[in-house]
Amino acid sequence: MTGADLTQFLDYTLIAMLLAVAFAIVRLRNLFAVVMLTGVYSLLSAAWFVSLDAVDVAFTEAAVGAGISTVLMLGAMLLTARECEPAGAGRHWLALAVVSVAGIALLFAIPDLPVYGDPNSPANAYVGAAYLERTPNEISVPNVVTAVLASYRGYDTFGEVVVIFTAALGVILLLGFGNGRRDRTKPGKTGQEEDQA
Repeated sequence: MTGADLTQFLDYTLIAMLLAVAFAIVRLRNLFAVVMLTGVYSLLSAAWFVSLDAVDVAFTEAAVGAGISTVLMLGAMLLTARECEPAGAGRHWLALAVVSVAGIALLFAIPDLPVYGDPNSPANAYVGAAYLERTPNEISVPNVVTAVLASYRGYDTFGEVVVIFTAALGVILLLGFGNGRRDRTKPGKTGQEEDQA
């Protein structure tokens, strides 16, 4: 078995694990388990991106998807019940229809994608090649991915940081930190509200 075969086997294994975790997320009603499995899904996605040589996307997925998003969802979960309400049958069919249409559209787009590993694909022939050639002279950073994220795409990275900061600030405001003590047995109710009641 060659290296390409092993990589392909790893890709199929990761896809199967992603499908299994996604199915478990849809079927579970315990919100804590759903949040944890969402983090697992992000880690599996990051591993798959590394296998596809998309290290920058994998880094972002691991840091944001599995790290910060999981913490924010755990914090937001303090304001909700631990079990979700069962959804009606109409919502299930609507979600299935949306997913089916999106999946069919993606299948129709597959023939237009470049061949996997093609050195002459647009990603490798134009902008990617220019970054590889110019980075050592312009940035003097040995890691091209770091140079792209921190310099060439600095404003884009700054925008992502602002989005994450805004989400964290929103969760903190929802939890009501700084508004008196909290009663953990009754989510969403502060100590001052109990005194007034």
